[in-house]
Amino acid sequence: MKLLKKIFSRFSIVALTIILLFLIFVTAIVAAVVFTYFGIVKAFPNSELYVSAGLTVLSWLIVVITVLHAANRDMVPETKIPWILCIVGLNIFGAVIYIMFSSHKPSRRSRKLYTALNAQAAPFEGRAVSKEMLKNSAGEWAQVFEALSTASPSAVVYKGTKTQYFPSGETFLEAFLADLERAEKYIFLEYFIIERGACWNSILEVLERKVKEGVEVRVMYDDIGCMSKIHMYYHRTLRKKGIDCVKFNPFVPVVTNVHNNRDHRKIAVIDGKVGYTGGLNLADEYINAVHPFGHWKDAAVRLEGEGVKSLLLLFLRLYGMQTRRAEDFSEYVPASYEDFGEQGFVQPYGDGPAAMYGAHLAEDVYINVINAATEKLWITTPYLIIDYRMREALVLAAKRGVDVRILTPHIPDKKVPFALTRSNYLALIKGGVKVYEYTPGFVHAKLFLADSKVATIGTVNLDYRSFLFHFEDAVLLYGAQAVGELEEDLEATWKISALQTEDDAKKSVVWRWICEIAKIFAPLF
Repeated sequence: MKLLKKIFSRFSIVALTIILLFLIFVTAIVAAVVFTYFGIVKAFPNSELYVSAGLTVLSWLIVVITVLHAANRDMVPETKIPWILCIVGLNIFGAVIYIMFSSHKPSRRSRKLYTALNAQAAPFEGRAVSKEMLKNSAGEWAQVFEALSTASPSAVVYKGTKTQYFPSGETFLEAFLADLERAEKYIFLEYFIIERGACWNSILEVLERKVKEGVEVRVMYDDIGCMSKIHMYYHRTLRKKGIDCVKFNPFVPVVTNVHNNRDHRKIAVIDGKVGYTGGLNLADEYINAVHPFGHWKDAAVRLEGEGVKSLLLLFLRLYGMQTRRAEDFSEYVPASYEDFGEQGFVQPYGDGPAAMYGAHLAEDVYINVINAATEKLWITTPYLIIDYRMREALVLAAKRGVDVRILTPHIPDKKVPFALTRSNYLALIKGGVKVYEYTPGFVHAKLFLADSKVATIGTVNLDYRSFLFHFEDAVLLYGAQAVGELEEDLEATWKISALQTEDDAKKSVVWRWICEIAKIFAPLF
């Protein structure tokens, strides 16, 4: 029975659909070439040589033109080499693959709607902190916040917002359930993964009760992210309970690269006044109720006050894009916010495909934080699959005397990303970066801490998927309470993690070379 369930599972059906579509696509191209060739040969019996030469010249002409297009295209440099190798290696078929799959641009309709939703949110995103106040309080770090505001006007800097850092899923869930219980108007949840179990069941119990009390509840989860976690029509199950639920970017059996644009965000907003984000999905491994990869190390941040407004608007925009409707945001933005008197600043921000956001915001924020650090730069990430400019920024920071440390998992959740992660150790270690592995298990937290003053807490991994394809979110903080709490957590974490050496990084020469080859194509996936 278990075998039959696996064979007829949704994941298997989707995988089979993709394979069949690929085979149909290949067969159509081969058939077109063969029929064309033999049709001409049959009509002109003595023209085999000319037809063969003509087809060869035509195919290579298309290849050359496609290669020139790829080489001169405005795209991430690391993606150009694998595409050129693909085009040259597979000839005309490679050119067709490039034309069909090299763009991750959402549909024109989606981009138009997103522009309209941005206009809908704009009246609520005025500047909350003056440049003078920011510079007087944050000094040189003000430039990092201003750079983000310039690149993304929706990334507003707020003061007086209360912050709290959670070093584990267990501590997060306890506070989260308490906040859900206090909801009076609405609860909005946007998560990459939800999975039935102790974590989600405890949350769902509260949501159902709140619906009966008249609280509006919305849930948006990523379709592919939840593919092996819940059944295909789970959104309908939640709707029957009174919860307005949608799947983000549902999978359809069509050959398109837009399926790569996943909603990797983790956002919760309660009455517009309390918000959460971080690495935590709503599933049991995140709260260590189960241990598939040893101890699961994760993190979240809680905001209370005006800074929650940006998380609310991030949710409403993407939710509106999925439901294809623009609603009145003023119904959900509180008329006023309590000032908690906290001296620091918070700047929540979102990122997504460059066609919508105009830049690779998440990576740019990381690069700016790295370049501005003068004393310490502590990072945690589940995946370390980085491009050249990220690696060089980290190495240059270490060379100018910054204490650069990166924490990665010791027990992987996925073998290939883990191998690619380890393949980046050697160059970083030689450059003076200290790389640690979290020996108790798997680290899923996505954290940056710089000079004990600035931090980012969010959903952005150090890999190409987060930087190029996914919708992501995070909070940039300066001098906030959560920054100090994050530093205390990392101080304790280093003590139970293993520092990697050059000898560790050089293990398994053959496997390392396989990873080096795989890294060439990593930016495409």
